Amino acid sequence: MIIPGRRALVLALAAVTLCGGAGAALYYHRLGLTLSHYDARAHLVVARRVIDSLTPGWQQVGAVWLPLPHLLNMLPVQIDSMYRSGASAIAISVLSMALASWAMSSVIMRLTGSASGALAASALLLLNPNVLYLQSTPMTEPLLFAAVMTGIAFTAAWIDSDRRWPVAAGLALAAACLTRYEAWPITAVAIVLAAAGRLRRGETIPGALAASLRMALFPATAVALFLVNSRWTVGAWFISGGFFIAENTEALGHSLVAWEQLREGLYRLSGTALVWSGYAGAALTLFAFARSRSRAPLVLLLALAAAAALPWYAYRQGHPFRIRYDVPLVAACAALAGAGIGLLWTRAQSFVAAAIVALAIAQAHPFDRGAPLIVESQRDAANSMGRRAVTAYLVQHYDGRTIMMSMGSLGHYMQDLSAQGFRIHDFLHEGNGDIWNFAMTQPRGVVGWIAIEEKAEGGDALYLEAKRHAAFLDGFTRVAEGGGVALYRARFY
Repeated sequence: MIIPGRRALVLALAAVTLCGGAGAALYYHRLGLTLSHYDARAHLVVARRVIDSLTPGWQQVGAVWLPLPHLLNMLPVQIDSMYRSGASAIAISVLSMALASWAMSSVIMRLTGSASGALAASALLLLNPNVLYLQSTPMTEPLLFAAVMTGIAFTAAWIDSDRRWPVAAGLALAAACLTRYEAWPITAVAIVLAAAGRLRRGETIPGALAASLRMALFPATAVALFLVNSRWTVGAWFISGGFFIAENTEALGHSLVAWEQLREGLYRLSGTALVWSGYAGAALTLFAFARSRSRAPLVLLLALAAAAALPWYAYRQGHPFRIRYDVPLVAACAALAGAGIGLLWTRAQSFVAAAIVALAIAQAHPFDRGAPLIVESQRDAANSMGRRAVTAYLVQHYDGRTIMMSMGSLGHYMQDLSAQGFRIHDFLHEGNGDIWNFAMTQPRGVVGWIAIEEKAEGGDALYLEAKRHAAFLDGFTRVAEGGGVALYRARFY
């Protein structure tokens, strides 16, 4: 149990996180980096299209990205200013990081009694330039951190209680499983560790297993609903491919190479101080689990490391390397480092915490404009500049006819065009179901414009269809190009 003074410290830490996060969001907005990542803009499009669409409705939630971030932002982004700036989604990210800080520090404070450990964990996470930037954008990782950290905090409290059903923990983990796929392995490991924690606290094996099954019911139901929705909307229970080109040939089919790429990404994001502190914290957490029943629930923090399973598997399938996929491991290292500090001798905790935070900041300075994730997020900058020629022609000649465009490849460009007054219902995209499928057989007479991504990821579905069938673009004239995008206009409608 957290004593009142320490509870106030945890709440104050969350408040500081909230204020600091808002300041960071303003800083990156002034630098023009808020929407630099194409996925940031695409997330806004998916949230908006549920209502603003040729075929509005629940099916627009989609079946590739998990739905919770888009459902939370669905109504705010119907306001044009929120949609164009991403302000509402950024507010969700900032609030999520404050909640994550509260949950992580409360677990460490309650189970170790260490203010130094709790403060260090939050500082290591929130002062990392890549995390600080990510929470200043409409990306979905901050909501993941909030949900999994809260789920772990509630699970730890449930282990120490006599409550039969872990409702709060189960709902939080269910929310995580509807936010990002990294939460699926994290949740699975957390359920196993919860059973271990209850065993360590003296429960029988049948009792611990039954309790874990009750806990698993919540996230399992969430995942099942997502799978059913996927089956209903796209005809497949789960979409595991088709949205990337297997160009990572080094790691394709090679588990060790995939693991090395994952490890390299983590070191680039955080430096050695945070990673090795995380390793040490994990070892101390396991030692505490074996030695102390009262601190046994602290082992739940190890579940955060299970986030590595998803990018490792993706790289092994040939998915292009993306350093952003390592960011959840930064959170895992921060939490485990803080737990490790809280398990040290009391007199050494403040010194060790200060030393680790100082080293981590020296290796990954906050607000570093050259941080790896910031650099990676600007991969589309040159293409964005190039697409201005396409935008200029479209704005000058647009006649109100529908524009066929793949949201899977050019969703971010749809959001760019909102600055020129275009709405999602001006576009025909994959989410429009039968209309899209019909237009894919013969777009002439269905749409007045076609925008095709010809370069990124080997070209989009429209580009590949045009290559397979020469008659696909009959009746259309190529009128503009730039940034890998070609614009075609119907000669007649």
